[in-house]
Amino acid sequence: MTISLYIYNMKEVTLKIPEDKFDFFMEVFNQLGLETSEEDFVIPEWQKDVVLERIKISKDEDFFSIDDLDKKINL
Repeated sequence: MTISLYIYNMKEVTLKIPEDKFDFFMEVFNQLGLETSEEDFVIPEWQKDVVLERIKISKDEDFFSIDDLDKKINL
């Protein structure tokens, strides 16, 4: 199970807790007074539209292979 933690509204921490340790972890977590959010990340429709439009107007020459990445960023 993955839980995202928001601490002091400034940091987000994602933890992967083994199922057999989850209940213990949540008990300690709750005693500390911390909050969790199990909401799924949602991509807004306008952002999906922007990406789809960019894909639609892209040209083959705009793309390159991962093998050419070093050359493109001058490593």
